[in-house]
Amino acid sequence: MLTTVELTWIEKRIEHWVRFGHPVEDRILDRRRRLMSFTPDSVFAFIRWAANDFGTVVSCIDIVRAVRAGEVCQTVPFVRPGGESLLRQSGWPKVRRVLEAIDGVEALGIDPAAACPDHWRHLHHRLTAAQEPRPYTRERHDAWLRRGAVS
Repeated sequence: MLTTVELTWIEKRIEHWVRFGHPVEDRILDRRRRLMSFTPDSVFAFIRWAANDFGTVVSCIDIVRAVRAGEVCQTVPFVRPGGESLLRQSGWPKVRRVLEAIDGVEALGIDPAAACPDHWRHLHHRLTAAQEPRPYTRERHDAWLRRGAVS
């Protein structure tokens, strides 16, 4: 079973895009809409932004793990059937902090989709509590890879 994300792009009105992740399918429906599909256990970041004549009305980011058939999952707008929510933040200041954290992971030469899921949970909780999150490190990533090799 694939997890499908519906992306929409209407200039200066609605912009949905995937910040990171590795889709196995990318289907263009028309010039404004496309579908990206991810295999189970894939991790991806999905950003939603919308505006009206007066400015931004929605600014959200979700980092989601695609689930297997029959696995319990949370609903995420425009993601079917849903997924395991590792991080969900809304409001531009928090979304910007998440994007900076993603840039920090990439600066280490690490694919954010391969980063330890606990890091995204940690980032979610710390931002929700208005606390400073710990940065992701090469050491933490190496520990995550060793943990996966053992189990």
